[in-house]
Amino acid sequence: MGLRLTPQETSFYSLFATSASLLVDATRELTKMLEVVPEQRQPIADRLKELEHEGDDATHEIIKRVNSSFITPFDREDIHGLAAHLDDCMDHMEEAADLICLYRIGELPAGLADQFEILSRMAEVTALAMPKLRSLKDLSAYWIEINRLENQADELHRKMLAELFNNGADPIHIIKVKGIIDGFEDAADSFEKVAHMVEGIAVKES
Repeated sequence: MGLRLTPQETSFYSLFATSASLLVDATRELTKMLEVVPEQRQPIADRLKELEHEGDDATHEIIKRVNSSFITPFDREDIHGLAAHLDDCMDHMEEAADLICLYRIGELPAGLADQFEILSRMAEVTALAMPKLRSLKDLSAYWIEINRLENQADELHRKMLAELFNNGADPIHIIKVKGIIDGFEDAADSFEKVAHMVEGIAVKES
């Protein structure tokens, strides 16, 4: 990494860590969706919305500091991108969970438990990786694991779609459920985009 002659704004690191820890909290809330009857899901969706707002606050603070800092830890564009992709992870999970309630889905798709497990692991790995942005060391295992998990998510997503279309369900029900499982797949894709961004930063700053 090149020599920097001017002090950096280091609060970015804690803000990225905060964003990632909120994702861990969100995946824990998602798992609760599987443990309650449909009538008890709305408070969980409401809590996810609260977490999404907290994530937005962290993202806005990151952007504010980018715009007001003379020297940043790494490229401003990369900071913007990383913050945006972390925010996308939360947005997709919150939206899909909200649709479960809005669409009044009764029995949840069988594969959703596996989807949530993958997202939980992605969130945990991401949260562990964020503090390492300070040194940009020992991060390769992170993006390799996220890539592996995203491949699992893709395979599971295809299987869930196949089961959905092959079981002869009502077309309206298919549309509703597809929107939900697509939303959680979009969240998995966003986690991978975060990892790709971190890998790019590590390469540029090494």
